[in-house]
Amino acid sequence: MTVEKHAKDKMQVNQALEVSIQVGLAALLVIACLLILRPFIPLVMWGIIIAIASYPTFRKLQSALGGRGGLAAVIWTLLLLAVLIVPLVLLAQGLIAGSRPLALQMKNGTFSIPPPPASVGRWPIVGAPLARAWTGASTNFTDALMKLAPQIKAALPGILSASAGIGLTILQFFLSILVSGALLANSRAAAEITRSLANRLFGEHGPEYQNLVGATIRSVTFGILGVALIQSALAAVGFLVMGLPGAGVWAAAFLFAAVLQLGGLVLIPAVIYAFAISTTTKAVIFLIWCVFVGVIDNILKPLLLGRGVAVPTAVIFLGAIGGFVVMGIIGLFVGAIVLSVGYKLFLAWIEGSPDVQTLA
Repeated sequence: MTVEKHAKDKMQVNQALEVSIQVGLAALLVIACLLILRPFIPLVMWGIIIAIASYPTFRKLQSALGGRGGLAAVIWTLLLLAVLIVPLVLLAQGLIAGSRPLALQMKNGTFSIPPPPASVGRWPIVGAPLARAWTGASTNFTDALMKLAPQIKAALPGILSASAGIGLTILQFFLSILVSGALLANSRAAAEITRSLANRLFGEHGPEYQNLVGATIRSVTFGILGVALIQSALAAVGFLVMGLPGAGVWAAAFLFAAVLQLGGLVLIPAVIYAFAISTTTKAVIFLIWCVFVGVIDNILKPLLLGRGVAVPTAVIFLGAIGGFVVMGIIGLFVGAIVLSVGYKLFLAWIEGSPDVQTLA
């Protein structure tokens, strides 16, 4: 009995050791694959997000073309690239056109800043220091620039780094659109793979969670990014009518702030500038327009955010904003998906459903 027990224990130890080695090797293989694919993971993730968000529209285009998926994918990819490239070209042209006179004045030594209106000094809190700084810059711009030289020098590396980051982000979106086109062209095979993965993770409830992920991505696309784009378009109209210099830059800054739900922080200095350079009537009209732009998201978000998703709108919103803070813009989608799936799993656990057991 002792010999048999010893042999049985030794066999169990060997089996446990073999399983541990196999698990360790599998983990090392997974880690190695992730390290190799790490540069491409953001591209693939964005490609998947763009493909899922645009899939309903792509299906309509495919039906209009008689079911030719390849042709529909090519046309849709070109349209998405146009949506990305055309605004960038217009923004670049606006920046070049706006900076050319300034560069010429700086080269000729004729650049000057007009003195501030008398009303600026009467503004509460910021009026007096703003008027002093503005007056100093208008009387001796070179001296004011020399005083700010250390701050400009310290901020220059950050500005260059941010510019490089913007360029890489644009390139990433360009490549991600190409990836999304390839996924849409093979949408049937991609759907089968995601369905198999969902069934593997969630058992018989896999299709439910697969639909939840897709609906969440489309909800964030229209409810947060879509609303931010609408607000930015309306704000850009106001900037152009008001005649703000660099209206395209103002609009781009507002778009970024609107995604963070902080668009008002961009509108406030725009309104202050409008009151400083324009008549009171025109500035008041611009103020009313900015208030309209700032509050319209309270109407659009309930209509678009959470539509078609089986979780509360607040869960999607909190997941999107929290994910953005942690992971950047891609976190809008990852955070919303993770929190939505977690919310459904939590409900399943509360209700004693077998949903969670399938993950064990």
